Amino acid sequence: MSTISIIGSGGMAAAIGGRAAKAGHTVEVVSRDPAKARALAEKLASGATAGTYGAVPAGEIVILAVPYPSAAAVVTEYATALAGKVLIDVTNPMSPDLTGLVTPHGSSGAQELAKHLPAGTHLVKAFNTLFGHVLAKREHLDAFLAADDAAAKARVSTFLESLGLRPLDVGGLHMAHSLEALGLMMIGLAKNGARTWDLAVKVDLGP
Repeated sequence: MSTISIIGSGGMAAAIGGRAAKAGHTVEVVSRDPAKARALAEKLASGATAGTYGAVPAGEIVILAVPYPSAAAVVTEYATALAGKVLIDVTNPMSPDLTGLVTPHGSSGAQELAKHLPAGTHLVKAFNTLFGHVLAKREHLDAFLAADDAAAKARVSTFLESLGLRPLDVGGLHMAHSLEALGLMMIGLAKNGARTWDLAVKVDLGP
C-alpha cells in the first residue's frame, strides 16, 4: 500500500482516513490546528501520523477535506508544496443554506480551485457525492470521479478500489460541475423525498 495525506480533520477526513488505514495505507493527517491533526491520527491508529501544515505532504495522493470556502486559501498557502501530487478535491461549493451552488456559471468548485494550484499538480474530483457518515460505515459504495489527467485518474481509481469502493469515471474535470450538482441533489433528497441522510447513489449496470 502507499502513504495518503489528508488535509483536514473533520468528518470526511475521518471517514476517508478510517477506510484508508483499514485498507493498509499509511495515513498522514494535516490540519491548521495541530492538536486536531494529532487527535485524528491517534483515533485512526494503524501507524497514522500528524504532519506539518504547509509542508510537502508525505503522500503522493493528497486529499483536500476542508470546507469549500477555505479550500482556495489552503492550496494557496501550500503553494509549490503540492507540485507533482495527485490532489483529490472532496468539497461541495454550496451556499450556507444548502439550496444552491456558489460557483460562477459554467464552472465548478474544482475548476476554480485548479486556478490556485501550482504547475504539475493533478486535480481529481472524488468523494463529494458520499456523505461522511455513510462512507465510514457502509460497504460496496459507488465513488464518482472526474479529472483531465488519465494517469492521475487511474491512480485514484486504484486507491478507491483499495478502500472497497467502485470507481466510476464520469469524464474530464469539467464534469465536476455535474458531480457537485449531484451532491446538492442528494442533500435535497435527504431533506425531502428520502427523509434520511443514510443514503448513497448506486449505479445499476444491468445483469
